[in-house]
This record gives sequence, C-alpha cells and structure tokens, in this order.
Amino acid sequence: MLTYRCPTCGKTVRVQAKEDAPNRPFCSRRCRMIDLHKWFEGEYRISEPLEIPVNAEEEQVRDRLD
Repeated sequence: MLTYRCPTCGKTVRVQAKEDAPNRPFCSRRCRMIDLHKWFEGEYRISEPLEIPVNAEEEQVRDRLD
C-alpha cells in the first residue's frame, strides 16, 4: 500500500499501487488544477535562473562565436 499527502490540501491518500493514483502527488484533479493555477498566476516560481555547468571546450566554442 502506498500512502502520501496531497501538497495542495494536505489530505492523506492511500492506494494499492501508483497506477491507482492518476493525480499523484495530488489527491484529485481539483487539487492538481489548483496547483497549476498557482504556477500560471506566478505564486510559484523559480527564484533564480538555473546555471548549467559548462566545460572548457564549450566555453571556447562560445567565445569563438561571440
């Protein structure tokens, strides 16, 4: 048995298998849509741009292109 908490409403959800929880990690489609709406409205956001490590060879190629 799999048990988890919905990140939107906090409800505890118990299912036999992952396949039995199509809205996981949410308890319902409604909670999934509430979360999506928060992303669209800007309530959730990534605070800083992600920096991808660049190796020396890629830096050289970028320098040549500039």
